[in-house]
Amino acid sequence: MSGNDGQTGVSGPCDPEYLNLNKLIAAVARRDERAFDQVFAQLSGPVYRLALTLVRDAAQAEEITQEVLAEIWRVAGRFDPGQGSAMAWALMIARRRAIDRVRSVTADASRERRLAAVSVAWDQVSEAVEDGLDRENLRRNLGRLSDPQRQAIMAVFDEGHTIAEAALILNIPAGTVKSRIRAAVTNLRRSMRTDA
Repeated sequence: MSGNDGQTGVSGPCDPEYLNLNKLIAAVARRDERAFDQVFAQLSGPVYRLALTLVRDAAQAEEITQEVLAEIWRVAGRFDPGQGSAMAWALMIARRRAIDRVRSVTADASRERRLAAVSVAWDQVSEAVEDGLDRENLRRNLGRLSDPQRQAIMAVFDEGHTIAEAALILNIPAGTVKSRIRAAVTNLRRSMRTDA
């Protein structure tokens, strides 16, 4: 067999057999970068369109496309043509990534709603303090919190940092800051009821 490079038995990018996506994936499994370029050209459009349909955000669809193609580069050896076409395999990976992204965004929105509820709870605690408890009582109850809870609540409510800023300052994930604040508010409520 002769490719367009003039050498016998070597497939080239213009050879129809080389362009077969299933064979290209097999070549990618052998770390053939030229084959990956062809896979990228053939799959980036369909993967992007599927991701965009599911996440409805162009920037996220682009990120998902890049993630899927990087995953294909890493796991091309797992592709089994007996289980279906390379296109179906790639789109299955894309669909899974897009669904994970939608779930992540939904979970983030849910966490933000819960944080808003924590903010409301903090406002209620603050009002209770202003209505009958002096600052010393609040300071005493803050002293009863664990160090991690006190650091999180002071960074956000006393020092005025955002959750993200507090996470950077405390060198912990934002979700951990939120959890510590929720626990601190619950403990403060309990302590202040007991002291009242």
